[in-house]
Amino acid sequence: MKILLIEDEPTVARFIQKGLIESGHSVEYADNGKHGLSHALTAQFDVIILDRMLPQMDGIEVLSSYRSEGILTPTLILSAKNKVDDKVKGLRAGADDYLTKPFAFEELLARIEILASRNVPTANTKLTLGELELDLINRTVTRGKEVIDLQSKEFKLLEYLMLNPGKIITRAMLLEKVWEYNFDPQTNVIDVHISRLRNKIDKGFSYPMIETIRGAGYMINKR
Repeated sequence: MKILLIEDEPTVARFIQKGLIESGHSVEYADNGKHGLSHALTAQFDVIILDRMLPQMDGIEVLSSYRSEGILTPTLILSAKNKVDDKVKGLRAGADDYLTKPFAFEELLARIEILASRNVPTANTKLTLGELELDLINRTVTRGKEVIDLQSKEFKLLEYLMLNPGKIITRAMLLEKVWEYNFDPQTNVIDVHISRLRNKIDKGFSYPMIETIRGAGYMINKR
């Protein structure tokens, strides 16, 4: 599973991340509500684990915000608040499950596996832009009838562009969302990957889809 963890307590976050990774899942992490909401709105996840009390944006506000945008990703709220009223408030805001702290990792894992196994609307599993299609479940890309083989980082780069069609995507946005600041921002790694991606999804086709916006960033066309 691809899991988004929104948790501001470093010890708890490390505990959860370690367990999920050892269980074979991938984890994206945000330590405050605003960053968590940004992740939820711009990438596809199988499950979101959301802390109830967060800096910058409360967990309930984060949940309500992405639910209002049509994000139906199964969500489990983690919280030290264990009163019935708190649980009801979380569930009514759109949470699919509610687990109180402290908790056993085995229970957390079982709950998110159950959530992920529930049916998710098929519209959430594929991104389509003209003749270009990206399948988030099978991790495949096609343009017209041609299957395009992408490396992991190229796939993630294309996914982020396709989630924001017609919008200018800056280098800073790509650094945060695709590379997660894990390299020197002065290197040309973004330009190299954009060039490789263009060669694969544009070269040999009737029109280019990725456009460079001079001095601003990149855009994938809606055409």
